[in-house]
Amino acid sequence: MDKARVISLFIGVVRAGSFSQAATAEGLSAQAVSKAIRQLEDHVGVRLFHRTTRSLALTDEGQRLYELAHPGLRLLDEALDQVKGSRDEVEGLIRVAAPTSLGTHLLAPILRSFQERHPRARFDLHLADQFTDLVAARIDLGFRAGNPPERNLVARRVGDIVLKICAAPSYVARFGAPRDVEELLGHRCTGYRQANSGRLVPWELRGDGGTVYQDVPCVASFNTTESEVAAVREGLGIGQLAGYLVDEEIAAGRLLHLLPQLDTCNAGIYMYYPQRTRIPSRVRLFIDHAWEAARARLGGPPA
Repeated sequence: MDKARVISLFIGVVRAGSFSQAATAEGLSAQAVSKAIRQLEDHVGVRLFHRTTRSLALTDEGQRLYELAHPGLRLLDEALDQVKGSRDEVEGLIRVAAPTSLGTHLLAPILRSFQERHPRARFDLHLADQFTDLVAARIDLGFRAGNPPERNLVARRVGDIVLKICAAPSYVARFGAPRDVEELLGHRCTGYRQANSGRLVPWELRGDGGTVYQDVPCVASFNTTESEVAAVREGLGIGQLAGYLVDEEIAAGRLLHLLPQLDTCNAGIYMYYPQRTRIPSRVRLFIDHAWEAARARLGGPPA
């Protein structure tokens, strides 16, 4: 017996004053409602209604059950209404996961612009360079740099990652700028060590036959992209860095773009989330806002 359903039918009969009217309101037959009430009476072991061919009245036990159950059902109705309303309101918490670099350089302005439109929205950011399991971490929306997630997720590419070889003006003034790959291998270079595997990532260089993966002599390696950018900016060495992290630095003259003919673009930045339907309004609106804002900032592919 579905207790919640039978109690709901019981309250409906009391409110309507008859089995037939309660059945009509629920889209059921009078026989089905009568059977449900009999099941409830069998379950509690007492009669709940005095029945005649012309009238229906509660017994003392039925009146007591109604007085106890009715407030609970009202609270349940209110709870369901509030949850249903959250689907349509832009209010509440939105949980977002992203690598540290994307959280700093991409998400901060996106969150600000969304809250300007919807000030009652709140955010909880989970920033980590390891891949985040959205379901396990109860995340509404994730961002990832590299390849699309290989799981049962909705993934949308919002922009490309162009890898650029960069150095600080102070480094070039001291050591000069390489003119080709052979000279590059004689310079002091930096490297990135993957957060998930700990593996030192080879540089990707554009060659005549496509992308060439080249190990370079590293004077320092880093497990976050931001720390590598900071080291290159300080003149520690030449680094291969993601364009979305350094384009403003290059435009401002704080970094120099070396050997642009070797730039590659084999990876992207992705938004991903666990489902397409039954998404609360605040999350759906933020997904749409983040998609447009990120594409505008990154110069992403056409929608």
